[in-house]
Amino acid sequence: MRIALLAHVRQRIAQPFMGGMESHSWYLADGLMARGHDVVLFAAGDSDPRFAIDPVVAEHYERTFPWAEHRGSAPLIAHLDAGYASACDRIAAGGFDVVHNNSLHRFAIEPRRTAVVPTVTSLHVPPYDALHWFVKESATPGHHLTVTSQRQMAAWWPDGAPRRASVLHNGIDATAWPFVANGDGSAVWSGRITPNKGPHLAIEAARMAGVPLKLFGQIEDPDYWDARVAPLLGGDIRYGGHLDGATLAAEMGRASVFLFTPCWDEPFGLVAVEAMACGLPVAAFDMGAAREVIGEGGCFAPADDAVALAKAIGEAMAIPRDIPRERVERLFTHDRWLDACEALYAQVQTVSA
Repeated sequence: MRIALLAHVRQRIAQPFMGGMESHSWYLADGLMARGHDVVLFAAGDSDPRFAIDPVVAEHYERTFPWAEHRGSAPLIAHLDAGYASACDRIAAGGFDVVHNNSLHRFAIEPRRTAVVPTVTSLHVPPYDALHWFVKESATPGHHLTVTSQRQMAAWWPDGAPRRASVLHNGIDATAWPFVANGDGSAVWSGRITPNKGPHLAIEAARMAGVPLKLFGQIEDPDYWDARVAPLLGGDIRYGGHLDGATLAAEMGRASVFLFTPCWDEPFGLVAVEAMACGLPVAAFDMGAAREVIGEGGCFAPADDAVALAKAIGEAMAIPRDIPRERVERLFTHDRWLDACEALYAQVQTVSA
């Protein structure tokens, strides 16, 4: 099958990943190629050269238009619109069997485009004004929408989802996140360092619980880091940098509990799944899809409640490590995810024929 994979272009599709959307596109391209598909990655031109890249923009837009300065600005919008318009035109003329759209851009879901090339669109975020109307108007036989959780499904369509929408849980290669039978008594946190991910609350809870904590991830919001995170570091609370997947997996495996602290309506929580694969039970805020994803692999605290999270840390550490690992193997594997993607591609092709 000849597949166009249309990615978000704020960051490179390359390791170390800035976030879940970059990881999703990279592993999707890699997995589909391994299954023998002809995949062209429409992404920032400075993405991983292992893929056949057709650039949407020459380089990821964070380098040209830093998001913190240009979010919603006319120059950024014009830059992205020009890139995606051209990319969508090339896809339409490129002889593709199907498009997997991860872009969160309105052009890719226009009915006039999905009528030409059958499209699967994966929505990785809660609904927001700039895209919500276009999504609702995009339902056509050749277009299937996916969300990452039941919680996200209800957020996008509170009155009931359209027939051509479904939950597609994210999946990971569990062999890349090796199971470790015992931890060292410490906690670990990983993710984009930004207010809506709540690392400052993870630090507060770990201190109250008397548990060493190491944080990993890209410092996306330097002002937040300087004001709310860096002043809390010291002693048993350390920052370990932004790591590639293999190094992060090794660091994860050493710990005894993962802290998951979303302060927004988290659509999925890929970092929690990665930690669970290593055998880490999770102490989490009960926000977004956290309970749906973590299930019996963790313990929960009310959102923004560091005191309750400190209590959940101790409770989570009592969960046998094989329980979170088994949940990942049952629900969130790479092969299960790719099987579902291939089934959707066949479905939209059949409906469009």
